Amino acid sequence: MAVKETIIDGEDDWQDDETRDAVRKITSLRQSIDNVDMAIIALLAERFKYTAQVGLLKARAGFAPADYKREDFQMERLRRLAADAGLDPDIAEMYREFVVTEAKKRHQRIADAGDDPGVLDIFA
Repeated sequence: MAVKETIIDGEDDWQDDETRDAVRKITSLRQSIDNVDMAIIALLAERFKYTAQVGLLKARAGFAPADYKREDFQMERLRRLAADAGLDPDIAEMYREFVVTEAKKRHQRIADAGDDPGVLDIFA
């Protein structure tokens, strides 16, 4: 049996009160999701501002961009935080991999440039 595809934004698919109620709830939840996304982006920007400062200090002190002991500690910490929050720890691992990889790239660019190279460019 094929499942009929419906479009939430298309009122023609709102057959009854139950469907209209579901659409209202979905709309509200989507607004909450959008708000969380906005907060996540703002927090990531803030996080990368701090890691840029760390990168500058590392470069000035002659330290390597990577700090594997810190990475291991952070991974365990994030896995615990995820588990405590009811989040799959693998998602915490994906997050950690993303932010650490990008921070190390930025730290290397800072070391190469001798100064903060500006906006984080993940495609650099």
